[in-house]
Amino acid sequence: MFRRFSLFMFRLMGWRIEDHRPKDLDRYIVVVAPHTSNWDFPIGLFARSIARMGDVRYLAKRELFRPPFGALFRWLGGYPVDRSQKNQLVDQVAELFRTVPGFKIAITPEGTRKRVDTWKTGFYHIAVKARVPIILAAMDYGRKCVSFSPPFWPTGDVDADVEFMKAHFRPVRGRHPEQGVH
Repeated sequence: MFRRFSLFMFRLMGWRIEDHRPKDLDRYIVVVAPHTSNWDFPIGLFARSIARMGDVRYLAKRELFRPPFGALFRWLGGYPVDRSQKNQLVDQVAELFRTVPGFKIAITPEGTRKRVDTWKTGFYHIAVKARVPIILAAMDYGRKCVSFSPPFWPTGDVDADVEFMKAHFRPVRGRHPEQGVH
């Protein structure tokens, strides 16, 4: 039912999906960028539903999980994150990959909608620890397209790999392009 609604909304807004993921991939991290607007969340939910990725969870700041909307964010697959503390999040999420069959999670590497020059690399360290690939999900407001890349397997060279991923996202236009990937 939500998939039908998502398809309707995408058509109404003029958006489309390009999905290059292999269908047999059961565990991965989805890196979503650029994250520049509150609109990214509903568009991401619609894309997740249309691409039949309903089991992909996401990390979000813990403030979103307070009443009155906390239960809704959890129901939609959210995990609250306390961004004020270093709290072993990498180890906790890597453990979920080891213990939960078919676990998948979406993460925005900017960690905010504001312009940042440096990405948070926790997603990368999770992928390395859990031995899972990364799917790059580009939310392109210029083309009105959400595209999912083929799997990218981290090499262990965090600087080179993050630069490779940033290069993938640089041509992608966020809703607020000045806040996009640099």
